[in-house]
Amino acid sequence: MTALPSYEDWQLRAACRGHSAAIFFAPSHFERKSAKLEREARAKAVCAACPVRRECLAHALRFHEAHGIWGGLNEDERRLVAAR
Repeated sequence: MTALPSYEDWQLRAACRGHSAAIFFAPSHFERKSAKLEREARAKAVCAACPVRRECLAHALRFHEAHGIWGGLNEDERRLVAAR
């Protein structure tokens, strides 16, 4: 007997596994705009090569993830996609 796949199985194949969450989420302290753009660019580069990018973005949109880079998009970018 095999277990039924979970809709979250995609997370096991995500390119971000093993990377520090610090590049995907803003720090709890003030972050300069240049540092934010650099951090987000590093996170988005990981996402660009991710085999489950679409599943990740769908998850973020479905659960209204308010913070972080998900599926290669930041919070503002996801709001624009959700508004369409």
